[in-house]
Amino acid sequence: MRSLLLKASRNPWLADQARRRGFVRRAVRRFMPGETLDEALAASHRLAGEGIPVVLTQLGENVDSAAAVSRVVDHYRSVVDRSLEEGLDVQVSVKPTHLGLDLGEEICRGALSRLAHHALSAGVPVWIDMEDSSYVDATLDLYRSLLDPGAPLGICLQAYLHRTPADLEAVLGAGGTVRLVKGAYREPEDVALQGSGAVDAAFLHLAGELSLDLTGPGAGRPLRHVLGSHDIDLLSQIADGPEIQMLYGIRTRAWPKILEVGTPFRVLISYGEQWYPWYVRRLAERPANLLFVARSVLP
Repeated sequence: MRSLLLKASRNPWLADQARRRGFVRRAVRRFMPGETLDEALAASHRLAGEGIPVVLTQLGENVDSAAAVSRVVDHYRSVVDRSLEEGLDVQVSVKPTHLGLDLGEEICRGALSRLAHHALSAGVPVWIDMEDSSYVDATLDLYRSLLDPGAPLGICLQAYLHRTPADLEAVLGAGGTVRLVKGAYREPEDVALQGSGAVDAAFLHLAGELSLDLTGPGAGRPLRHVLGSHDIDLLSQIADGPEIQMLYGIRTRAWPKILEVGTPFRVLISYGEQWYPWYVRRLAERPANLLFVARSVLP
């Protein structure tokens, strides 16, 4: 089922059909508050009332023009400005292909530099998301080109890739900050671990490295390492240190318990019109969520 869902996430016809179906759009609202920045900020205020800060990301990837890249940069500048005006504790997260990586590394680097300069100068941390394995080298190059040990700029690494232990060592050695996730793209066996048990073991090992870094060489980093996971059992096996981040609408009953024990915690709010591939990858992470979609069909 997971393999089928990941394949479906890249199907343009299915994407078009999903956007036309009201029951799918209703189901999507479980994982995102809406398609607009106004809706994302409204959700941010509700969470702030519960003592929960947020990460905001506009959904989108693989843009095909310089004009589209400029619009994305302008949008994130407005995210930063409005968040500060409204007194919100916000971080932002962006995909390189949403900033034109497919158009060339120089275009993407320029866009990311403009976005990061505006956000970081305002005190808003920036995360660079990781996409499928074909983009890993270029994404790491982008991160290294912008990395300043004194700036809150982080990068996402995916535990299921065979290369990630070496990538993690290199990023930590350069003074970088990591958000560790399991991985949500369809990858072949020679690129990524396939079984959930093997992926969990890799995540646990790498999370331990982040915990050690926070009490060792990385104790003075301006941005805390992050574990991006909803696997409560797995997270309970990891020593205190990294922040936990979960997606809006998922494992909400666990949030108060995480806050109660004092673990740093933040919710990632995704929004935007280009939700289909992101949403199907979320279903692939936990196919049981298909039951939720099925229930949404019923009146």
